[in-house]
Amino acid sequence: MKNSFITLSGKETEKIGFNLAKKIAAQRHSIILALNGELGSGKTIFTKGFLKGLGVKEKIVSPTFIIFRHYNVNLSYFKNIYHFDFYRIKSYRELKILGFDKILKEPKALIIIEWAQKIKKYLPKETIWINFQYGREINTRKITFDKK
Repeated sequence: MKNSFITLSGKETEKIGFNLAKKIAAQRHSIILALNGELGSGKTIFTKGFLKGLGVKEKIVSPTFIIFRHYNVNLSYFKNIYHFDFYRIKSYRELKILGFDKILKEPKALIIIEWAQKIKKYLPKETIWINFQYGREINTRKITFDKK
């Protein structure tokens, strides 16, 4: 199943994330969102909207230099949200050191991964893939959701 959206600004990209969060908040199973796209294509802006949609009050910034951030939430099902940025990851060994394999198995976790294409072979088939592409105009983006 593929769905695509064209956004004309960062605000619209953030709103797509916010709206998806409202739908996902009612789920009763762990969720993995795998975000792919070039640098500056909207992954972090989307994630900000998504986390706001789940009620995260903390300042939301990309975890590029620290690899991941953890947010405690008090939703009906999800208890932990993990936001990963694998731009700098070079090996599976680095993921193991982070405890990534254990996090993937958490039953009430919501996991968001920027640069997920780098670890595609380690992700379960239920992963929701979200691809970000530059549009023809300077601030436009094409966002494609792909749940296999």
